[in-house]
Amino acid sequence: MPTEHAAAPDVLAENGASGEVIDLIGDVVWRYVTAFEHAAAEQSLTIAQAKVLGLLTREPLPMRQLADRMACEPSNITGIIDRLELRGLVERHPDPHDRRVKFAAATGEGAEMTERLCESLRAAFAREPLAGLSPLERTMLRDLLKRLLGAGPAF
Repeated sequence: MPTEHAAAPDVLAENGASGEVIDLIGDVVWRYVTAFEHAAAEQSLTIAQAKVLGLLTREPLPMRQLADRMACEPSNITGIIDRLELRGLVERHPDPHDRRVKFAAATGEGAEMTERLCESLRAAFAREPLAGLSPLERTMLRDLLKRLLGAGPAF
């Protein structure tokens, strides 16, 4: 007995602009990654160290969960945390409920470095390519990107 499935619309066939949008998103991502790499280097951080520090500035995380979020092996996270800890940017604490689990957290100095990195990145990205957009266009772009990511419009 054949099953009836609604055919998924072929977005590329329906609208030739979709392919161009995909290419443009790739170009924006490339610019962002390049700016992120430069901002991290200004703080003498690798991209991986900057990402880990950013995550830990938001909230302390168990090492295993940090490895999952970074999509890497726990041994890689251990090395990254070791290097950040030597610089006084992060610290480890045992989980009060399970002493086998170690949490990593940004120190005050780590949070300050993350803020400097973010300010540098915002400044670089605000100059190019966002500088050519009006405030209304930036708001529209933000809302469209949130829709693409499934977050809905910001109000």
